[in-house]
Amino acid sequence: MNPLPDCFANWTPEKIAQAKKWVETWRLAGPELEKLRREELRAIDVKKTIRLLCGPANYRVAPRAPKPTTGLVEQQYWFLKARSRV
Repeated sequence: MNPLPDCFANWTPEKIAQAKKWVETWRLAGPELEKLRREELRAIDVKKTIRLLCGPANYRVAPRAPKPTTGLVEQQYWFLKARSRV
């Protein structure tokens, strides 16, 4: 029985050796690449990135402007109405 899948049936021994070396190279590079990725993530300026992704944000107009009420007055109204039913 052939230990290699059919997709490798036409590969030469040299090509298989080269592929194994390629896989081993990436396996060894993995931890260093992860270290670089983490360093890059730590170095990101979050505010600048958000500005680039979201564009200018005006917090004085909808949809980002604060609501005129928190809803607390309406909530108290509904609690009073529910209490009168009991």
